[in-house]
Amino acid sequence: MSDAHLVKQALRAVLSGQQRAAADRHRPAWHLAPPVGLMNDPNGFIQFNGRYTLCYQWNPLACAHGAKFWGQWSSADLVQWRHEPLALAPSESYESHGCYSGSAVDNHGELTLVYTGNVKFEDGRTAWQCLAVQDEHGEFRKLGPVLSLPEGYTGHVRDPKVWQHNGSWYMVLAAQDLQLQGKVLLLISPDLHSWTLLGEMAGSGLNGLSDFGYMWECPDLFRLEDREILLTCPQGLEADGWRYRNTFQSGYFCGTLDYDTAQFSHGEFHELDLGFEFYAPQSCLSDDGRRLLIGWMGLPDGDEFYQPTLSHGWIHTMTCPRELTLAGDRLIQRPARELQLLRKQETQMNGVAGNLPALDVDSAELLLSVDGSFRASFGDVLSLNVDHHGLTLGRKNLRSGKPEERRWSGEVRTLQILCDHSSVEIFINGGEAVMSSRYFPDAQPHLRFSGSAQISLSHWRLRQCVIE
Repeated sequence: MSDAHLVKQALRAVLSGQQRAAADRHRPAWHLAPPVGLMNDPNGFIQFNGRYTLCYQWNPLACAHGAKFWGQWSSADLVQWRHEPLALAPSESYESHGCYSGSAVDNHGELTLVYTGNVKFEDGRTAWQCLAVQDEHGEFRKLGPVLSLPEGYTGHVRDPKVWQHNGSWYMVLAAQDLQLQGKVLLLISPDLHSWTLLGEMAGSGLNGLSDFGYMWECPDLFRLEDREILLTCPQGLEADGWRYRNTFQSGYFCGTLDYDTAQFSHGEFHELDLGFEFYAPQSCLSDDGRRLLIGWMGLPDGDEFYQPTLSHGWIHTMTCPRELTLAGDRLIQRPARELQLLRKQETQMNGVAGNLPALDVDSAELLLSVDGSFRASFGDVLSLNVDHHGLTLGRKNLRSGKPEERRWSGEVRTLQILCDHSSVEIFINGGEAVMSSRYFPDAQPHLRFSGSAQISLSHWRLRQCVIE
């Protein structure tokens, strides 16, 4: 099927379904969401010629994980976004079952996408790493595969993240070896076309990780201060107390990479987000030197198909863009400073938690300084409890309706809470930890406090982010 035919199919789906999707009361006011259909991983996140590009895995034809396209947005300020032409459609034989995740680079002034072409057979699958280059009209011309399936690995090889270092191109690539262990491969190229495998830089069975998952998806490597940070999503980790409570995990290692030997000496694995929905994050380096990150506020675990937005023909959102810094070997995540442009008039209050008024949190930001224990309820569908153990986030499971919880352990001093029509992102102690979750209230939600904590609070309603 040709690119043109697939684009027409996508356009018909958008034109026929976007009015119904836009009418959903759970549709976000300022988070990014697909016009119709299913959206998952952020892809191709880059600041190019002064403007941010963010692509995304997208099935415009259904709320299901079918053959994946790449949708595309752009923004001058990380706040006001506009739709751009469809970036990729799975029209070629080397991508017959989807244009899977990848990244974007500036190659001598050409915006170039590096992505996985996924192909499935009756008895297996294979993968190609492919290139596409943006033309003067903002559309992408496919150059085809530049890397076939490396020897010694199953067909689960995907998600290239590419960057330049000391005049060469490098790639980290998710892979599964023949013993069904998750790995991250490191490759080098002089020109993005010819790639050489340097080795397995991280994975299950390496660096003291005896059994650490059967697949490490969506790797992303970057330097922060004087350390290398490897983001990755290990699949197959067993829950360990309050750690690894989601079906699949997303986190990072902090260490030092030897580019010549592909040896990555690192510390322990830390989860990036302790909420109910967070996966497949991707970072980019801004022109002013900040390391930014956006994640998918979802999980590929089946529970997603119990979200009420399905009845309106769309599913999933992105997280807010976050700024990353390093404190020792731990990442600090804060909402991108540009998001302050969304704030309307500020309301300040302080007092005992149980005496505070209910706050409108349909689209809002809160900053809290906390001394003591309290409970906050987002209607009857989401709750937040702070005590001497830490912070516990509770809700009903989307599939079963049974109560479930996620917890961060430690002293809670401050909270920054970003609320949208169907999502909450909680930044603890200035970004020391984050908890992101979807929730679906029946009516406009208000946050109600109880407890004896002394709270000093700032509250802003947030503006609608109109997508041009």
